[in-house]
Amino acid sequence: MARFQVRLAMQPGVDRTVVLRAVKEVTAHCAETGEHPRTAFGDPDAHAVQVAARLVPTDRAARARRRDAVGDKLTSVLRRAGDVAGL
Repeated sequence: MARFQVRLAMQPGVDRTVVLRAVKEVTAHCAETGEHPRTAFGDPDAHAVQVAARLVPTDRAARARRRDAVGDKLTSVLRRAGDVAGL
């Protein structure tokens, strides 16, 4: 369950509400059926990707991906500037 939560939280556009909703869905299903989460939903990483695609609006996920890309580029530029400056 912890791996699922972490992987889900890493998906673009996923916030606390999405994580809590997904955990509630998995927990409720497993409580009702007695199944283990891995048996019911498969690989936690793959399930996290599927849940994010289902619960996160496409436009919000796209905005998050763009924001992350800009942040990654800025980090890269700052790292290179630090290397040039000898920091």
